[in-house]
Amino acid sequence: MSHEAYRDYHNVNLGAQTAQASPVQLVLILLDGLLDELARARAHIDAKRYEQKAKSLDKCVDILNGLSSALDVDAGSEVVTNLARLYDYCADRLYKAGVDLDTGVVDEVVGLVTTLRHGWQGVQANHG
Repeated sequence: MSHEAYRDYHNVNLGAQTAQASPVQLVLILLDGLLDELARARAHIDAKRYEQKAKSLDKCVDILNGLSSALDVDAGSEVVTNLARLYDYCADRLYKAGVDLDTGVVDEVVGLVTTLRHGWQGVQANHG
């Protein structure tokens, strides 16, 4: 299968997933996309593909910004405040990873996002 055909299939599949998704499922889809892009960014750093690394890290930060912008910060909840801080921290760390070409920093963010994803899976399991 060609790269373009795969991308088209992936876009159609993603569109189908998001059309029927609950808010929690949408967060999980975004976190999955973030984890996929983090893996690509790490591979680009390892392979010294600096232009692709920059694009990949930009996509990661865009996803984090999207997650952050969806938060209802006016609600004043401690959970929301902490999520906003975590998203900002991850974005800052990815900036450092890009500048320093440090895959260890990418791995740190992967660990944080994976933990966060498990928490959202728990929310989904408990509340549907």
